[in-house]
Amino acid sequence: MRQLTPPRPSLADRAPPRPFDGARPLLRPLAAEAAGTALLLAIIVGSGIMGDRLAGGNVAIALLGNSMATGAGLVVLIHMFGPVSRAHFNPAVTLALALRGDIEPPRALAYLAAQCLGALLGVWLAHAMFGEPLVQFSTQSRHGPPLALSEAVATFGLIGTIIATGRHRPDATPMAVGLYIAAAYWFTASTSFANPAVTLARSLTDSFSGIAPACVPPFILAQLIGMLAAVAFFAWLFDEADDK
Repeated sequence: MRQLTPPRPSLADRAPPRPFDGARPLLRPLAAEAAGTALLLAIIVGSGIMGDRLAGGNVAIALLGNSMATGAGLVVLIHMFGPVSRAHFNPAVTLALALRGDIEPPRALAYLAAQCLGALLGVWLAHAMFGEPLVQFSTQSRHGPPLALSEAVATFGLIGTIIATGRHRPDATPMAVGLYIAAAYWFTASTSFANPAVTLARSLTDSFSGIAPACVPPFILAQLIGMLAAVAFFAWLFDEADDK
């Protein structure tokens, strides 16, 4: 009598690989974080330079181009690199996920280093594409309590977007993040940096998207405060302690 063999599971039935499986090599996720953050900074700085050159002094038009390019670019980059590293591109995101237990601390630290390196390379890439000097320091002042508050609000909303969509609609996360950042360019006084690596790197470009180095510490402090507030608030909002 012929023995029947069970059918092989279809691709749809196979479980996707766990992004933070301990057996997974770390090199590829780090490369994804560095490359993704580099491309993000190239988009931010490059579209800022292009918008400024084409707008003829109209700051609103330059900001519109900058925000649209950044939001659209984020959607694409998250889809590109998400399967490898979950596409953080942002130390605030990595730290938030580490606090939630979604990423191990050693891996989180490695991600932070890759993000900062990638951000620097992305600024240099944008400068090279537009024929600008590679090494620059921004002279654009962005200081004052309203801008610091804006960064806390922008980061709170970004982390909240990631936590909420990751819990209820993970397939919608790339679009939600891109749309939120594009909107936050316009409803925050700081134009929504919401990313410590981006903030540091943008101090090294004396272009439309730059920030003076002296203004960087208040921005990063506000971003970390916004991140901590979001982690605490959304854990309470979704009753995550009760789920454990």
